[in-house]
Amino acid sequence: MLNEADNFADIFRGGLPYCLLIALPILILCTPSLASEFQVVSMTKFDVNGEPYGCRSSAISLEAKSLYTWSTGRHCVLARLLDVSVNDLNNIRQKAGGLIAMLPKDVSILSDEIKEQVLTLEKEMLTQSIPVPVYFAPYNPNLEHIINDITQNSAKNNAKNEDAFAHLLMSVSANGYHVTVDGQNGAVNKNSKIPIIQGELVPSQFALKHVDNAGESTTLPLILITTNLKTFGITNDYPLNADVAVVMSLVEIFSKLHSVISTSPKYRLAFLISDAGLLLNFQGSKKWLETDDNMSLQNVEFVLSLDTITQSLAQNQPNAFYMHVSKPPKEKTPISHFFKLLKTVTGRHSENATVEGIHKKINLAESKISWEHERFSMKRFPAFTLSSVKNPSSSLRTTIFKDNEARTVAQTLTTVKIIAETLACYIYKIDPMSDVFEGHVVINENNVLPYLGIKSVLQNNDIKDGFEKYLANVKITYDKPDARDPDFMFYNGIDPKLNVYRVKPAVFDLFLTLIVSLYLCSVYFAIQFFPRFYNFIAANTKELFCGQVGNTQNATFKRKNN
Repeated sequence: MLNEADNFADIFRGGLPYCLLIALPILILCTPSLASEFQVVSMTKFDVNGEPYGCRSSAISLEAKSLYTWSTGRHCVLARLLDVSVNDLNNIRQKAGGLIAMLPKDVSILSDEIKEQVLTLEKEMLTQSIPVPVYFAPYNPNLEHIINDITQNSAKNNAKNEDAFAHLLMSVSANGYHVTVDGQNGAVNKNSKIPIIQGELVPSQFALKHVDNAGESTTLPLILITTNLKTFGITNDYPLNADVAVVMSLVEIFSKLHSVISTSPKYRLAFLISDAGLLLNFQGSKKWLETDDNMSLQNVEFVLSLDTITQSLAQNQPNAFYMHVSKPPKEKTPISHFFKLLKTVTGRHSENATVEGIHKKINLAESKISWEHERFSMKRFPAFTLSSVKNPSSSLRTTIFKDNEARTVAQTLTTVKIIAETLACYIYKIDPMSDVFEGHVVINENNVLPYLGIKSVLQNNDIKDGFEKYLANVKITYDKPDARDPDFMFYNGIDPKLNVYRVKPAVFDLFLTLIVSLYLCSVYFAIQFFPRFYNFIAANTKELFCGQVGNTQNATFKRKNN
């Protein structure tokens, strides 16, 4: 066997074991760990008056970096939404390759300062077009661990008290992450449309006969109550729609009063709900006013619009109702009378609550309006908006985050009670110090809860069924964008999966190259000098063996002679 040393070296030179010795360590070191998969939702994308909003790009396959260490378009920023500021967003949209933000677990428990920061960031995102992919991930402990790992590694690498060698070892031993999102660029939704539902609450003909000078129902003054479903914010989702819950509660409780002769009013009550709110420039109301076959608007007493009627995430805000008008109402006008009744009723049903009138002129030079009532004011209808926010630019109007649900339900019930009592006092000409909604028409959670989670007029036909159950002349119309000059446009999109792979940083490749080079040199020289090394060992072993044999023979001969 010892004589076959050259053949044994030739086997190494043949290539098979040599390749395995090189390939296996490299494959083990370079293979990324199994991917961690997370659910993400893409940022909303839409057009209004030809201007794009949201983000259009979708696919991501980049190295994940923290909010503090990314530097080029080859990096995707992976961070908590709570840590991202408006300045960070502006830098990311200009230079980074993408943004993946993890949403907070519960915004309602955060401090007012952090809430304000989140709301401001939301508003900024919705007022511009972002050219890089943006995704939002629901809170996940595993994803939070990855974000912490990236941030901690970044903090260690940026430490100034480490020497160069320690910094190099830390850079080599650190783990990196690669993120992929197999999204598709959003295509125009050719079926884009905004549903608008209308209905009218008119006294029965039998009741009208017992009302003096009532005449036909169509000649009665009309009070129109409108609101909009908030169907999306920074994502295509909206948690609660308290405004719609208030309107649907008013529909139900006033239908009970209208069925009784003694409470049959000298007014018609009409209701209008659409899927187009502030972000779509109240396109639904605009379309409805332009139609020729809508309900008669010749005898309008006033138009009451509800917008963010309950406070959301605003525990530091004053408990107040704000009546927004485009023109200050004159004394003894319907709006002035309603305002006075509202102040009286609010003082009775809500402690420390106030009612304040806010006047803001309509700027016809601007393409976007601030409140829905401005659509009706431009058509010369007396109109106003009731809201819990004072400033029309408040970020509370478009946030996707919700307050504690029990608190929201309690606020909504109080709001329904106040608006319903005020309307009843106005319609039935009764003392505002009395209570109308008691007994079989008492307002409770059953009036509110079924409608809080509605996300569209067409969802499960809940609104349509409610309108048809309590109202007359129910009709659904659709506003579709013009083919040449669309006022709005939606985009198709899917919510893909986020895959996060654990990989080594780029400096590790350099370090690995050096190690592999040393390894190859060692193997090469071992193969080249193996015969000499073997012959040297064999010769020394033979001499040692011969010496031991000679010594043994001499010792044996001496014993025999003795």
